[in-house]
Amino acid sequence: MRSLFPVTDQTPAGGPEAAPAADAHAAPRPGADLGVDREWSLDELADWYAYPESDRPVLRANMVSTLDGAAMHDGRSQPISSPSDMRIFGTLRGLADVIVAGAETVRQEGYRPARAREAFAARRAAAGQEPAPAVAVISASLDLDFSLPLFTEPLVPTLVLTGAAAPAERKAAAEKAGARVLTAGEGRGVEPGRVVDVLAEQGFRRLLTEGGPTLLGQFVAAGVLDELCLTVSPMLAAGDARRIAGGPRMTLPERFSLASVLEQDGFLFTRYRRS
Repeated sequence: MRSLFPVTDQTPAGGPEAAPAADAHAAPRPGADLGVDREWSLDELADWYAYPESDRPVLRANMVSTLDGAAMHDGRSQPISSPSDMRIFGTLRGLADVIVAGAETVRQEGYRPARAREAFAARRAAAGQEPAPAVAVISASLDLDFSLPLFTEPLVPTLVLTGAAAPAERKAAAEKAGARVLTAGEGRGVEPGRVVDVLAEQGFRRLLTEGGPTLLGQFVAAGVLDELCLTVSPMLAAGDARRIAGGPRMTLPERFSLASVLEQDGFLFTRYRRS
């Protein structure tokens, strides 16, 4: 793995010529050979992807896309991923307070409780975090299998975010299984703009969403997404697979700024921040 952007004095010749220096929250510890193609440690990746200091919650998204824009193949993201992508996936989870996902993604990807990992234990303890991030599932119908380990065996109780008018019997089933039900909307479903505030009220400030496309599109349209970590997979999928974000159409596209690019085995690991 190597850094292509921000440019450093160790980036190989032929890279971008005039890029701004990395800020303190976007770069690994000083002296790392950023431009040399080598295996990065999990600690270096955690330094690289550290959440920015902020007086408000930060919502980060992590998604993968093929060269032709497919966010999945046969309904899942795994076929277009790679081992290095999964290491970054795990690192982003290791830094987050809570992982936010839509119900369909939870079903399709077979979500399980986030696990505590020794590689991030000291970092999480120093930041006052639980040993593992909570998982927050967003669902209007609460059509979820509450007998699954995600609800019955989490290290940190799973959260279910829904609307005030969601089915009462399904809320009761979620709570009986051990989940915490939070209201983030006046109707049956959640209001995307309220999700960040509701989670912040529970003490979660480092938020990570893994989609799916409908949920990410709703966050984008609501103007609450702060950062996008997008893996560009060197594959072509064709077909009719969805993009990384769907849902409501924005009046004008929102501009994000490039913060960093890593590369390994032809995969590009980009990070963009709200401009």
